[in-house]
Amino acid sequence: MATNHSSLPIVWRSEADPVVYELARVGRVFNHRRPKRYPIAVVEATEESHIVDAVRLAVERGCRVSVRSGGHSWAAWSVRDEAILIDLGKYHLIDLDESRRTVSVSPSTTGRMLNGFLDGKGLMFAGGHCPDVGLGGFLLQGGMGWNCKNWGWACEKVLAVDVVTAKGDLVRCDSKHNSDLFWAARGSGPGFPGVVTKFHLEVRPKYSNMLSSTFIYPISEYRRVMDWILKIHSTYDEDTEVVAVGATPPGMSSPCIVSLFVTFKNTQEEAEKALSLANKTRPEGPLVELVNQPTSLAKEYQDQATANPEGHRYCAENGYIKNDADVASVLEEAFTTLPHPKAFSLWYSMAPTSRRKLPDMALSMQSDHYFALYTVWEDEDDDVRCLKWVRDIMKDVERHSEGAYLGDSDFQVRRTKFWTDENAKRLMRIRREQDPKGTICGYLDVSDASGVEGLANEHEWQAKS
Repeated sequence: MATNHSSLPIVWRSEADPVVYELARVGRVFNHRRPKRYPIAVVEATEESHIVDAVRLAVERGCRVSVRSGGHSWAAWSVRDEAILIDLGKYHLIDLDESRRTVSVSPSTTGRMLNGFLDGKGLMFAGGHCPDVGLGGFLLQGGMGWNCKNWGWACEKVLAVDVVTAKGDLVRCDSKHNSDLFWAARGSGPGFPGVVTKFHLEVRPKYSNMLSSTFIYPISEYRRVMDWILKIHSTYDEDTEVVAVGATPPGMSSPCIVSLFVTFKNTQEEAEKALSLANKTRPEGPLVELVNQPTSLAKEYQDQATANPEGHRYCAENGYIKNDADVASVLEEAFTTLPHPKAFSLWYSMAPTSRRKLPDMALSMQSDHYFALYTVWEDEDDDVRCLKWVRDIMKDVERHSEGAYLGDSDFQVRRTKFWTDENAKRLMRIRREQDPKGTICGYLDVSDASGVEGLANEHEWQAKS
């Protein structure tokens, strides 16, 4: 018997006012380089039952389902032709069990929302750095969160997920129940063959003394600064992030190389000790140095929001640079030839997490050196120039990379390795078994053609060259 969908909060393309439909289609898409793809309907879910009913509606109509958690996918994976888009932006849930230090959250819950709630309880979750990223996409991709280099991937803290399957059944998935889906939920990204309605997470005690040290140099000092960071990063303090950024800092007119150290400690003394190595060994002659500055997650979120402004056009790319590569040389052009004052290149230390055996989960691609381009601009007339710059940089960088992180990728432009060979084969098999009809939209590649088969998991640019 068909399900009664009359109570679904749904906007049909064929019936709605065009302005209302357009707002539902892309109003929550962060990247203003908006896609020309058109779902047949958008379900603006406010509760779990809406998600179940939306999937069942798609099954009955023989169409696909796509999902939007936070809207921060650079490639707008949620916006698919002839699909029912389930937008989770109005579905809010944060349910904490303080005694067990676990929390259940809706996928649209952002890191800033969750940590704002947990802060008063003396707890935190190492979610995404950008404040408005939804936990849904972030965790499915693996979750390169706060201090990932030392604390590990955010998806390692996923204890269970509640999932609507491609058949429309609501199930709990953990290590003992529906274990294939649980395995896939930690690292499959947008190819997950179901719709997550809740994540059940382990949280950690919050840190009462966060400090940061920042050193800004002219971009002409790139090699000297980068060589220094590469020398000290892998054995740095276990509660400290180490980052290098090529950017034009606020208030400056020229690109710079910025080194940033953020430490999470419980006492001022511990925090100062953690930053002392950077403070003492930093190269001479910074334009600006901010040593042992008090900070917080709230302040760090604000800084990230400033670097990733709303209402702009974006193109992101990335790679895990091989451990034996000449990293400073490989990344020099990316850091020193930025195409726009708002664009930035980032190197993020992943050691020692990158050197340990990962839990048994889909996520399996990593190296000591994570690199990403975040090309940001405002004028559509700059599209061709900025997009060409990204592709030109990545054609060379890919030759020195192990693979890439799903979250900063666009499969319509570049498909590379996202998992180990063994994990990729297992993941694509699980996709075919769990969703043989392709009801759940998978990886958005060229012409949205990958379907049930998923991605090939190979360096396609290298193969073609």
